[in-house]
Amino acid sequence: MTLNQINLKLAGLILFVAAFSFSCSDMEQDAPYAADAEELFSIPEVLKSMEDGLDDASEINARRSAGATYATFNAALGSSGLASVFARNELTVFAPTDAAFAALGLNPGNIRRQPNLKEILLYHVVGGTVLSTDLSNGFVPTVNGAAVEINLDGGATVKGAGNETGSNIVMTDKRARNGVIHGIDQVLLPPTENIVEIALGNDDFSILVDAVVAAGFVDLLATTNNLTVFAPTNDAFVALLEELNFDSLEDLIDEEDGIGIAGLQVVLAYHVFAGRVFSSDLSNTTITMFSGDEVTIDVSGPSLIDANERISGVIATDIQATNGVIHVIDKVILP
Repeated sequence: MTLNQINLKLAGLILFVAAFSFSCSDMEQDAPYAADAEELFSIPEVLKSMEDGLDDASEINARRSAGATYATFNAALGSSGLASVFARNELTVFAPTDAAFAALGLNPGNIRRQPNLKEILLYHVVGGTVLSTDLSNGFVPTVNGAAVEINLDGGATVKGAGNETGSNIVMTDKRARNGVIHGIDQVLLPPTENIVEIALGNDDFSILVDAVVAAGFVDLLATTNNLTVFAPTNDAFVALLEELNFDSLEDLIDEEDGIGIAGLQVVLAYHVFAGRVFSSDLSNTTITMFSGDEVTIDVSGPSLIDANERISGVIATDIQATNGVIHVIDKVILP
């Protein structure tokens, strides 16, 4: 079987944000607006009002949030050309405070020089209106394409792929005509490397990288958006070679005595799913991989059960790339 023969029509995964109430006793939460939705300001206008007092609620917010303001975020919208996008579409914005930007050396005067500013801003935005009462633990896809992780245990936080710790949600449910704003105390940092670049930077994936190169899958895994890769470690490949009585990867893909390049393509395609599937999305179900073969997910492990009923443990999860997500497994699965 060649790459062109691999079945790419797969069942998609619907990501959603489930309703879940949580306490906001230690955070700011605005009272509901009495005004009609059409009379409210847009998201950029609401952010601006929190600086110059366009409405009474903003002055109350300023006092209650002990000086939390959002001038740098608003300036970033203007300099990036995204202000109209934030004004016309129904969105939920996790807006970093000025203090959050200042921690990175950024302010309204220099924010326009920040590399990848559009990608960073879009990483703070979720489509639709998601109120504090709609949040639940798990990953939420952003307009950037990558996801942020919500955690409500011990205080509400939202974490980016490039952040070591979660950002505290310090203000909730600031309503706008076209959505809602939640304030956070750290800038969320999106992933900066694609799936192949992450694998290249991890010594435990060196055999996997060699296999991807040999199969001609580098461009596929580096440029295709919205992929989930179950990545076997070096130990997983070594165990497979021993199981099949091969001394090396080269022997495994030998055209006469091994599975050949076409066979390697099918094996690797059996580790790739179309769609970003995070650990919080996993359930006891069967999914169809790029190879066209099915894998059974057992969340009690969690683990994967391949077509031969071999079990592979999922030993690390949710490594985000610019074009997808990686979960690490301890055994090569076989179609």
